[in-house]
Amino acid sequence: MEAFFCYDSLTPLGKIAIGMEGGAVTRLIFGEKLPEGAVVLELPTVLSACCKQELEEYFAGTRQTFDLPLAPKGTAFQQKVWAALREIPYGQTRSYGEIAAIVGNPKASRAVGMANNQNPISILIPCHRVIGKDGSLTGYGGGTEKKKWLLELEQRGR
Repeated sequence: MEAFFCYDSLTPLGKIAIGMEGGAVTRLIFGEKLPEGAVVLELPTVLSACCKQELEEYFAGTRQTFDLPLAPKGTAFQQKVWAALREIPYGQTRSYGEIAAIVGNPKASRAVGMANNQNPISILIPCHRVIGKDGSLTGYGGGTEKKKWLLELEQRGR
């Protein structure tokens, strides 16, 4: 059963909820809107505390990779895309077309965009590092201002 612990002041981008199940992070949600019927924990777990610490280090510019167990739920194609996203180095970007080629389907840039949009664990699975082939900051589930902020954070930390 997926459960959430919410942190009010964890990020410079606002409130974030950490979804967990089976000893792994399953979701990161910005803001107040949790899934209908979500189980909200009163106290943090060891996993949510570790996630909080790693995110704080990331936002402070002292962490470039995450060591948390992740278990995003999605299709086989989405899983391939999300695995490719985790390989994009800190402070770098890739286009949707480049990710499509990495997952073995160079013509699937739109499908990559849809998988990117469905990423349930933003930041930890860095979908913000995927941009348009012309360098434009195309859609981001958290909003393009958050995407821009995250990319700028990583540029400062390089």
